[in-house]
Amino acid sequence: MKLYVSTDMEGVAGVTSWQQVDARTPHAEYAAYRRYYTQEVAAAVGGARRGGATSILINDSHGPMRNLLFDELPADVRVIFGNRKPFSMVQDAQGFDGAFFIGYHGGIGDADAVLCHTYTPSIMYEVRINGTICSEATINAALLGAYGIPLLYVTGDRTTVEGITHTMPWVRGTIVKESIGNFSANTMSPAAARERIESDAAEALANAPHAKPFTFEPPITLDLALAKTEQADYLQLIPGFLRTGPRSVRFVDDDMQTVFKAFVACFRLGALA
Repeated sequence: MKLYVSTDMEGVAGVTSWQQVDARTPHAEYAAYRRYYTQEVAAAVGGARRGGATSILINDSHGPMRNLLFDELPADVRVIFGNRKPFSMVQDAQGFDGAFFIGYHGGIGDADAVLCHTYTPSIMYEVRINGTICSEATINAALLGAYGIPLLYVTGDRTTVEGITHTMPWVRGTIVKESIGNFSANTMSPAAARERIESDAAEALANAPHAKPFTFEPPITLDLALAKTEQADYLQLIPGFLRTGPRSVRFVDDDMQTVFKAFVACFRLGALA
């Protein structure tokens, strides 16, 4: 079993504020929560090993994407480290038998989801694919699905986990906290979260034969509602994009890889508007 692990930080137990997860203007708490984040990832790897995973690639996918503490990870994993990856949170995901999403969070607009956003909240107000409102987890799972890779396991708050397991009922989920709005939560302790994650990750691997890739049927229509009209002014200039409203654009293609690259171009280039 070759396993791909995409990791984020907002869904880690105890996280309730941007200061806890911001590596670029580090708060005193960031060092502690960076460690908790790494330990949850390591727990998922431990459970996956117990469940039969033989090869594991971890993609540090939070913020600047260089948060994980290498000396607290198992020595036999490989890690994608660093930002500006063409496929971002699911870079180099081809050729795997299954995937884990660790520390994931709700999509922008979700109620009761700590620090909810979808990739770049200063740009993305809403993301839809084929009419379905998408979180980061949905979009990323769809790209994996295009490669034939099923999502097996997700951790985060209740809103995030239940949103994914409702759409993909074969996915095993671990709820590490109950969000109370956007900036507070009733949370497990880091130690309890690690124990639960390791156990549930092993069960997720055991259930892998019943999992299936999540896909959108072509033609795949990406609709973006942007935060500002000037972002739509700018993004409509990209070939293939259609302006659909004062601050909205659309992109259509039969290939999910192409749609995903167009999405990445939007949140990168939209920041320049």
